[in-house]
Amino acid sequence: MIVHLIDGTYELFRHFYGLRSFRKGEDQPFGAVAGVLNTVLGMVEQGERYVGVATDHVIESFRNDLWAGYKTGAGIDRALWAQFHPLEDALADMGVAVWPMRDLEADDGLASAAHVANGDSRVEKVCIWTPDKDLAQCVRDSRVVQVDRKSKDIRDAAGVRAKFGVDPVHMPDYLALVGDAADGYPGIPGIGAKTAARLINQHGAIEDFPATVLKGRLADALLFKKLATLRTDAKLFDDIEQLRWNGPTPAFSRTAAKLGSDALMTRARKAAALCLGSPPARG
Repeated sequence: MIVHLIDGTYELFRHFYGLRSFRKGEDQPFGAVAGVLNTVLGMVEQGERYVGVATDHVIESFRNDLWAGYKTGAGIDRALWAQFHPLEDALADMGVAVWPMRDLEADDGLASAAHVANGDSRVEKVCIWTPDKDLAQCVRDSRVVQVDRKSKDIRDAAGVRAKFGVDPVHMPDYLALVGDAADGYPGIPGIGAKTAARLINQHGAIEDFPATVLKGRLADALLFKKLATLRTDAKLFDDIEQLRWNGPTPAFSRTAAKLGSDALMTRARKAAALCLGSPPARG
C-alpha cells in the first residue's frame, strides 16, 4: 500500500487564495474547504485509499514558548481563518482520517504519521504532500518522499540533497543556520545556504561543530535547531488500517449541502462505489 499524508493547512491556504484570485477578490464562505475536499477525493478516485490529513487547529505551539518571534495566527485573513475548523469537520464527515493539531503543529502531525507508516512492513511508500522544507527531514531514501503539488516535484533523499546540499537527517541543522522566515526565526548571521551545507557536510550536526565555527552563536543555533526539528511522537493512530478510506459517513450529505456543493456528495458516493466495489449506504 501507499500512504498519502496531506498538509491540510497548506491546502486550505492554496485553495483560498487560488479561489480569491479566480473570483477577483470575492470569497465564498466555504470555498476553500470544498476545494480541499475535491483534492482529496481526486486522490481517492485514482485508487489511493490510505490518506491522512494533518491540520493546525491552532497556529501557536510549544515553539512559541521557546522563541518570541515564532509564527502566530496574527495576520491570517478572517475569511480564511473561519474555514480552519470547518475543514476538519468536513474531512471527518467525508470519512478521511484527520488530525487537528493543538499543542503541536500540522508539520509535527505529518512527521509523526510518516514515522509510524515508515515502520509498518505493509507500507510500500509514504508520500508527504507539502512544499514545506521542514518536512524534507522526514524523507527516507525513496520510501518516504515529499511531494510538492504546485511544482510537481517528488523529492526522495537524493532530491533533498540536490536541492539543499545536505542529507534529509541534517535539514534541522541546515534550517537552524539559514533560518526560516515563514516560521519566524532568523538563523545565524553571515551563514547562507551554501555555507550552511558546506559546514554540515564537513562537520556533521551542529552539536559536533568545532567551538570556533559559530563564534558564540552556538546557543542560538541549537535553539533554532530545536524549533526546526519536527516531533514524531504525536499519538495519531494505532494501526495503518485506520487511514483506509471507506467512503463518506452518513453526516456527509448535510455537510456537502452546508458547503454549497451537493456535487461533493455525489462524487464521494461514486468514489466509494469504485473503491469498495458496491454502492455505499446513503446518508
